[in-house]
Amino acid sequence: MSKWLFTCLFQLTLILGVSGQEKNKTIIGEDRINLAGVWSFRMDSLNIGEQEKWYNKSAQFFNQKIKLPGTTDDAGLGNPLQLKPELKRNVMLHLSRKFSYIGIAWYQKEVVIPATWSSKQISLLLERVIWQTDVWVDGKKVNAQGESLSAAHHFDLSPFLKPGRHILTIKIDNSKKLDIGDGHAYSAETQIIWNGIIGKVQLIARPDVYLKNIKVFPEENLKRIKVVSSIENKSGKNFKSTLSLVAKNGKVTLAKTNVSLLLKPGENTMVSYIAYDGPIKEWDEFNPSLYSLDASVKSTNLIHTTTASFAFRTLSSDGARLLINNKPLFLRGTLECNIFPLTGYPPMEKSEWKKVFGKVKAYGLNHLRFHSWCPPEAAFDAADEMGLYLQVELPAWSLKIGKDKLADDFFDREAYRIIEDYGNHPSFCFMSMGNEMQGDMNWLSDEVIKLKSLDKRRMYTTTSYTFEQGFGDWPVPADDFFITQRSKKGWVRGQGVFDVETPSFNKDYAKSVVGLPVPLITHEIGQYAVYPNINEISKYTGVLSPTNFIAVKDNLVKKNMISLADDFTNASGKLAVLLYKEEIERALKTKGISGFQLLDLHDFPGQGTALVGILDAFWDSKGLIKPENFREFCAPVVPLIRFEKASYTNSETFKAEIEVANFGAVPLTNANVIWQITGDDKAVIVSGKASVININLGNGIAAGNINAALTNVNRAQKLTVSVSIENTAYKNSWNIWVYPDKPEQVVENVVFTTSYSEALMALNQGKKVLLNPAKEKINGVEGKFVQVFWSPVHFPNQPGTMGLLVDPKHPAFENFPTDNHTDWQWWDLCKKSTTLELDSIGLLPSAIVLRNIDNFFKNRNMASIVEAKVAGGKLLLCTMDIHTDIANRPVAKQLKYSLLQYMQGHNFNPATVLDKSSFQKLEKKPKSKH
Repeated sequence: MSKWLFTCLFQLTLILGVSGQEKNKTIIGEDRINLAGVWSFRMDSLNIGEQEKWYNKSAQFFNQKIKLPGTTDDAGLGNPLQLKPELKRNVMLHLSRKFSYIGIAWYQKEVVIPATWSSKQISLLLERVIWQTDVWVDGKKVNAQGESLSAAHHFDLSPFLKPGRHILTIKIDNSKKLDIGDGHAYSAETQIIWNGIIGKVQLIARPDVYLKNIKVFPEENLKRIKVVSSIENKSGKNFKSTLSLVAKNGKVTLAKTNVSLLLKPGENTMVSYIAYDGPIKEWDEFNPSLYSLDASVKSTNLIHTTTASFAFRTLSSDGARLLINNKPLFLRGTLECNIFPLTGYPPMEKSEWKKVFGKVKAYGLNHLRFHSWCPPEAAFDAADEMGLYLQVELPAWSLKIGKDKLADDFFDREAYRIIEDYGNHPSFCFMSMGNEMQGDMNWLSDEVIKLKSLDKRRMYTTTSYTFEQGFGDWPVPADDFFITQRSKKGWVRGQGVFDVETPSFNKDYAKSVVGLPVPLITHEIGQYAVYPNINEISKYTGVLSPTNFIAVKDNLVKKNMISLADDFTNASGKLAVLLYKEEIERALKTKGISGFQLLDLHDFPGQGTALVGILDAFWDSKGLIKPENFREFCAPVVPLIRFEKASYTNSETFKAEIEVANFGAVPLTNANVIWQITGDDKAVIVSGKASVININLGNGIAAGNINAALTNVNRAQKLTVSVSIENTAYKNSWNIWVYPDKPEQVVENVVFTTSYSEALMALNQGKKVLLNPAKEKINGVEGKFVQVFWSPVHFPNQPGTMGLLVDPKHPAFENFPTDNHTDWQWWDLCKKSTTLELDSIGLLPSAIVLRNIDNFFKNRNMASIVEAKVAGGKLLLCTMDIHTDIANRPVAKQLKYSLLQYMQGHNFNPATVLDKSSFQKLEKKPKSKH
């Protein structure tokens, strides 16, 4: 090959080697060599490499090959998985790495520096690494060390690289360097602790004078743009130059200026202003209008140009109300905890993040909180274009902040790197110093004050909630906004509240937020565990094994319950959906709350397999609710109603107040609000229309009332109340249940009793018996309405199950309308119950009429209604209270009626036989005093 042809091909490689993301950015006067490809590799588990001078070794010494960007997990290098899929805590903690390696690894590659780079400044870019990097060129160590978990690692190789061939050696240590807690930047719970390099791996050549960084600060009130330029002068002398700045919206120039410079040797920081006259387009979720700033600086014979994307976007607050561009902003958010189960690390391409964010927007959300980590540049690029509000955090979940100087200094450096590298992005709206931080809270305040003095383009908070005594219930003065689940005046989330308080849909959290000086975002609402989707197992084709899922599946097979797995997922998930709906609606109804952060829209596969999402860890649907249905209660504009309860008799009147939460782009003028109530046959029972109203921006906008007599409902049924805004897509609906108000039925051929002894006596006489003991006298588990919190592995001592699994077509429920899952009408019955554990009393699953879904860490056969042949009679045992205060409990009264009707018919013919000794195990005996 001729020298000329080699040179042409090499220059073409320089051009083609730039990654897809770089191609979207204009960088003139700059060359790059893409180092992606095969590298020589060797593990150094004993940490002897530097002592033995591995940096001087030849390629033959590095006995393995690896592709970069990539990780040892991608390459199948490391310790192979040894865990067996058993239902044990160590297996159920999180997904399992198929190949695991934590320690030092060495990477080596030959690079060829072209002659055109002879007078250039050359640097090495490693976009993302865990955790520490050292670099050698031809055996000479570079006098720097990479340490960031959030930003790229940069190394100045100019003193070492001249035209020709060189050996580049990189040492990466992914072992824990500092005690930063259990955040998701460094954790086995979600992102694996991988060793490698992801994203761009490049050599970059620049002129002696170049733009190192530009920061863009729009100042709309002054009709100007402030630009802070970091310019590197490597010429070794004072240098006269010109800085050119051009602000554009697409191809249209907004403003420009030229600034004469006298640059000293080294790094120079220049502050410039560009005045503009024309109108500007503001950035938000509805119109994510982006601008670009072209910055150029002249060196001796070259011009170095770079482009930064920015936007006109102002975040502020009016007391406790959050504003964007002086309009009310309500954050509808979810967490992103570095969950990428195919690779174990975040995607580094914009296109992949657009897929993730597309799912987020499809479900009506506008906000993501990156829990204790910072995403890569590609995520910000995608969010900028799609109009998403991002909250970024330090890689911190520390219980001793301010008490460990090495860790504190690292957090301080990391915070600076984050705002320096990603600060121009308009989607970078919020920053927290970490998750649930504890320790010296004054350190956090000081850090926030420091960051605000450097960059006020976003809002800051000291911590995303804290359990530190005296702090987590009220913001500190440094906070621009406040994240909590409970203020000093009360809860601002549901969860346990929904299990303790009688369901009422006219409630909000207004009393808990009175007097808040800054906007409040509710912390990690939800956390409703959904039963594992066994069908998900086949998706794990990457570096992680779903050993926890396999353990659940094998256990179900062993217990002959595998056929129920899909139903368990569906029924527990439908319960989670209705709870998430009420969580979101209560927040939307509350003046003084500026948003919520779900935990989570998608599953969290760590911390004991916390499958709390309505989507799985791949952001795929579990079939629980369609995106368009979720958007009915989670969207910029949401119709809402306040009503007293979920269950009624037909002698009552359904009353509701209609309101609208409008956090859309504009007020809705001359709007017609329409409501209707339909029966289970979809026929309209009653309807109405509110008078023409103007729906301004904000929440709590009154939009009429519903006052509907239920006398025409002559049988038990589920009704649907719907509210919509005419000629828009905005609508919402709620279920209520109506039961006939009639005297309790007297049944001649069925014995109803609360006494075990009376029941056994009647059974011995060959009679039909509906046994309904007091819940305190039933041997079983405390009944609950809300399913287990977060994870039954992480919190193993929870008494509850994961909801009901109902067969609506079972004749026992012919007169009791129900879906296949727990809904609000079941609340009173679930709370006044004890759940049977069938395996312990010898009852076969065929006896189950109403099944309870046990948590997946135990997988017991559990039920609230069972039937069996006992002695010579037929028994139906209901462990839900259907006898106490029955006149004032219409749901219990109706269930009792439905069960008695079933028992009178020919369908009541239990297949399971229960002997007397097993029957006696049903009764909870008083504990002996001795």
